[in-house]
Amino acid sequence: MGSKNKLKRFRENEQFENVIQPSREELTDNEFALKGNWSKDFFKNNNPIVLELGCGKGEYTVELARQNPDKNFVGVDIKGARFWRGAKTAIEEGMENVAFIRTQIELIKYVFASAEVSEIWITFPDPQIKYKRTKHRLTNAEFLIRYKNILKVDGLMHLKTDSEFMHGYTLGLLHGQGQEILYAHHDIYSNEYSPKEVTGIQTFYEKQYLEKGKPITYIQFRIK
Repeated sequence: MGSKNKLKRFRENEQFENVIQPSREELTDNEFALKGNWSKDFFKNNNPIVLELGCGKGEYTVELARQNPDKNFVGVDIKGARFWRGAKTAIEEGMENVAFIRTQIELIKYVFASAEVSEIWITFPDPQIKYKRTKHRLTNAEFLIRYKNILKVDGLMHLKTDSEFMHGYTLGLLHGQGQEILYAHHDIYSNEYSPKEVTGIQTFYEKQYLEKGKPITYIQFRIK
């Protein structure tokens, strides 16, 4: 993407009512007004709040919102030029149950209050295979603690990935911690019992993976 295109998208994001772009200082100084108030002040209803972390272009966020009008969805990513597409689509379709926030996932505890979130989706994250990159892996033990702090007691976690490494790493960690694994499969499209919201939504990159014959994995779990 050219720099002119990026700048155009950044400018449009600033005008979009469904895009929130707090500064790091605003978050870490606990001055972020929506924390604990997403239902009341942004969505203006008490429907469950669902996050997609590392939402990229926002395709999954938008499609989940289309299929679940009784839930509110927030796509989280540090790259606003990416989720511009999802934000624009949601506005064009008049979708009031979609928002995007530009921030680092590490700062998620400053964005949402305790028990404010009902579900978290992690779709096709970078597996960060190199050992030195373990701390950036979105399902490592530290990130799971961050998620637990904002999830409701019975809150659901979803991991959908084309990375066998990420799938195996996460399963091993969850088993080791004694977490509640509700569903896990290494090839969801070969299993007739896979949840429809997992097989019924395909991102641009997922379609490419499938064309290459790459299996897509999925885990649904709760963090105790």
